[in-house]
Amino acid sequence: MSYIDFEQYPFEKLNNLLSDITPNKDYEPISLTIGEPQFQTPLFIQEGLKESTYLLNKYPKSSSEDYLKDAMLGFLKRRFDVTLDYEQLIPTYGTREVLFNFPQFYLFGKNNKTMAFPNPFYQIYEGAAKASNAKIIHMNLTKENNFLCSLTPQQMQQTDLVILNYPNNPTSATISKKELAIWIENALKYDFLLLNDECYSELYFDENNKPVSLLEVSKDIGNDQFKNCLVLNSISKRSSAPGLRSGFIAGDKTILKEYMKYRTYVGCASSLPLQVASAKAWSDDKHVEQFRQQYKQNFQIANEILQLPIPKATFYIWQEVEDELELTKQIYQEQNIKLLPGSFLGRDGIGKGYVRIALVQTPQKTKDILQRLKQYL
Repeated sequence: MSYIDFEQYPFEKLNNLLSDITPNKDYEPISLTIGEPQFQTPLFIQEGLKESTYLLNKYPKSSSEDYLKDAMLGFLKRRFDVTLDYEQLIPTYGTREVLFNFPQFYLFGKNNKTMAFPNPFYQIYEGAAKASNAKIIHMNLTKENNFLCSLTPQQMQQTDLVILNYPNNPTSATISKKELAIWIENALKYDFLLLNDECYSELYFDENNKPVSLLEVSKDIGNDQFKNCLVLNSISKRSSAPGLRSGFIAGDKTILKEYMKYRTYVGCASSLPLQVASAKAWSDDKHVEQFRQQYKQNFQIANEILQLPIPKATFYIWQEVEDELELTKQIYQEQNIKLLPGSFLGRDGIGKGYVRIALVQTPQKTKDILQRLKQYL
């Protein structure tokens, strides 16, 4: 019997790399590998969940409740000045499930199906391509190209689906309005679907230089029906609430109408208490500013201790090192700290010579950790 040849997840590879190493027991274990905020989910969101548990006796609709859609549409209006209707947005169970099943839906029945995405990447992109039996085009991100994606005209002619990820995980790179506009123009010219994974859009540190949305730029250049354009976003990072699994896909209503039919079969609707709590999170911006300030403090600490530049967005350090595998093992053995080797996030040698460090702890804890890491970085 033949199965899909999925690659091991980066965290499994890390466990294998460190399996024979005994870490220094003088230190408590610290993991800086996963993009999981370590701040408490705000109490008003928790209370929204607790107060709505009586709704557990009801099945949730596949299309979700209007109050959740309204909260998400309100976020897009406040943040990007984009006005959408219900047919242009679908609430989802986080974004990971969408990133995996949407390509399978969209590429079904296409001949010579081809999917392009950044390299290094969030591994669900590759998993979706493999599950779709699609040809993969890697858009290599290097310091020489400022970690910006690109395709040749020939590649754009053959590609069905292009996934961008800005602000970028793992490199922390951002993309300008001008660069996004070129991508949209090419999506229309070559007739491929352009999807931007914008889950880090709210973790920025300069109010005058906020990350832009694909929908915002699409509207600005006259593609106000968002043809061939979709975005994803989530409250996991924004609200320190990954356990709520609240995200959305928004944009081209022609595509989303058919995708909504598909989702009625997938069975991944969010329970009603989760929807109530999520709506509260999407409707409030003050708590997000508080988290941004803490992440900004973390990067200021990294700048002071390691002399690293402060990125425009995300909570990642993409640090160039001599040998990322040996360094990861050494730091784990001597400091009981886990980092993620960059080569585990890329293919064809891309990511080699880097480690990803997730600054998701409190500023005080971050300071202690980075002082211990200083001698290695």
